[in-house]
Formats: sequence, structure tokens, C-alpha cells
Amino acid sequence: MKNQTSFSKLLPVLFGFFIMGFVDVVGISTNYVKQDFQLSDSLANLLPMMVFLWFAVFSVPTGLLMNSIGRKKTVVLSMAITFVAMLVPLAAYKFEVVLVAFALLGIGNTILQVSLNPLLSNVVGGDRLTSSLTWGQFIKAIASFLGPVIAGFAAASLGNWKMLFPIFAVITLASSLWLLVTPIDEHTAGGKTSSFAACFALLKDTTILMFFIGIICVVGIDVGLNITVPKYLMVRCGIPLERAGLGTSLYFIARTTGTFIGAILLVKFSPRRFFLISMVVAIAGMLVMLTMSSLWTILVLVFVVGFAVANVFSIIFSAALQRKPERANEISGLMIMGVAGGAVIPPLMGVVSDSAGQTGGLAVLLIAMAYLLFCAYSLKKA
Repeated sequence: MKNQTSFSKLLPVLFGFFIMGFVDVVGISTNYVKQDFQLSDSLANLLPMMVFLWFAVFSVPTGLLMNSIGRKKTVVLSMAITFVAMLVPLAAYKFEVVLVAFALLGIGNTILQVSLNPLLSNVVGGDRLTSSLTWGQFIKAIASFLGPVIAGFAAASLGNWKMLFPIFAVITLASSLWLLVTPIDEHTAGGKTSSFAACFALLKDTTILMFFIGIICVVGIDVGLNITVPKYLMVRCGIPLERAGLGTSLYFIARTTGTFIGAILLVKFSPRRFFLISMVVAIAGMLVMLTMSSLWTILVLVFVVGFAVANVFSIIFSAALQRKPERANEISGLMIMGVAGGAVIPPLMGVVSDSAGQTGGLAVLLIAMAYLLFCAYSLKKA
């Protein structure tokens, strides 16, 4: 009965990662919005910036909020904000309104990522945390993969790609109600009241700082590829957006496959070794992809890169939480603040792309990958 009870608590928490994956719809949405409003790359990339900017603003306050109201209530709050965000684009389809909608999506997703990861530690043992977080990322990747597919289906069968938003709204509402009625013991979630200064003081630990910058890089890579792969395929292979958008879906299929396999392998294999091999493969795949012009070759390499980076976030996040488990709420806030890398790296890629083309924009990601390779080598010291 105890195992059944634990499983009944684990399911609604893991399903929360599906809602977390909705943020990745910004990738395909950026391409549709750019096309609809005839925007430049620099202006279109304001959309991901509006999403991921809030990770820098709300992450640490959310970590402190969890100390006051608990992790579960914080997760439910995040889903309420996400639900509202999904309704906004239906009110009026203007560029300014879309920016507001994605700002709300970013705020909701920030709160969700800060609170859901530690909440998972309340229903699974610490020795299984890395694998459990990877299962969560696997579920998130399924939602990320479905985003472009649903957008394409909505455009072709429902008459408008924006019909994906009410679909996501209904799923978000169902998830929040499921979690709300699930009793979860948060005995490890409580703690003494902390402060902003105390949270940021954790960055004086060079290992925590390294993990923080690593999160910036891995999210920047994820969002950068999400946004740029369709544009790269359109330029290199001369295909329309409707087909090029499937490149994003392929990337998320690769991530979904990678996290599924990673969740199994990380139970037995060293996270550091797994991390090292992943980054070597990712860098090699990216270097080759930037020299190719064949559609199928590029698609294969997109899969290789997506597969290779699929588990990096979970490895870094888990290592950070285990560094100081008694400060898990605050560390979670700091790590998710690093998700603001999704607001930093894509705009930089957009500026480079406007002057040097999509190949130049993608090349920016090699710098982030090189830093993650450094993190992998340094992980044994953590």
C-alpha cells in the first residue's frame, strides 16, 4: 500500500513537468509570429526574451516564497498563471498582446520550475533524485515535441495555429486540479526564513556558481536550437516554415528519446562520465551540422545534438541540489534563475544571424557547449 500511495503522489508531480514543457512552444510560435507580422530576426527574438527574462526576476523570490507557503501551493499558483497566459492570445492577436502572453507564460513557468523540482524530492528518495528529475525532463520533452505538432495540426485542420493555446489551457487546468487534491507531505520543504542576500551568497561557492552558469548555457542551447533550426532549414534547404517547423519537433523527439534512455542509464552510470560523453558528441554534431546543406543530413545531426544534450540540465540541477540539500529551495531558485539564459543567448544569436546568417547564429552555441564540457570535467570536484 505504501508503494501505491507513493506512486499516486508521484504521478501528478511528474505530470507537472508536462505543463513545464509548454514554455518551449515559444520556439515554433516565434517563427509563426515572425511570418505573420513580417518581423526581423532581432525583433522576432524578443518573444523568447519576454519568456525567459522573468527567470532572472522571479526565480529567487519564488525560492523564498516556497519557504512561506510550501512547494505544492507554489506549483498550483504557477499553473494558474500559465492558464491565464494561454487565454491572452485569444483575446487579440497583436504583436504587443503576444508579448504580454509570453511574458505571463514565462512568469508562470519560472515559478513552476523553481517549485516543481524540489517538490519531486518530497515524493522520491534522494538516491533516485537524478534519475527522477530525468524522468521529469522526459515528460517535459514530450510536451515540447508535441507543441510544433499541435501548432501544425491547428493551422492545417483548425484553421489557425493559435488554437493550440486553448488546448494547452485545458490540460493546465486539469493538471492543477489533480495536484491540488493530492496530499503531499512537505516535511522537508520547511526551513528557516531566508533572504535575498543569503540566497545570492550561495554563489560564493564556486561549485554552485559553476552550476549556475552551466544552467545558463544549457538552456541557451536548448532555446537557441528550438528557435533557429526551422530558420536554418528554410535558408539551407529552401523549404517552407510548415515543413521546417518539423525540425523543431525532431529536436524534441531526440530530447525525449535521450531523457528516456538517460533516466535508465543514470541509475547505474556516473553522471560525470555521462555528461562528458554527451558534450563531446554534441560539439562534434554541431560542428558537422554547420558545414552541411543536405536536408536529411542536417536533420540527422539535429537529432544527434538534441539526444546528446537531453540530460545535461538534470545532471547539473541534481548535483546543485545535492551540494547543499538543506538549502534546496534557495538553490532551486538560483538554478532556475539561470534559465534566463534563454533570454540572453537567443537575442545574441539573432544579432549575429542578421549580420552573418543563420550559420553564424548557430555557431554562437558552440561557445556555450565548450563551457559545458568544462563543467563536465569539473563535476568530480563538486
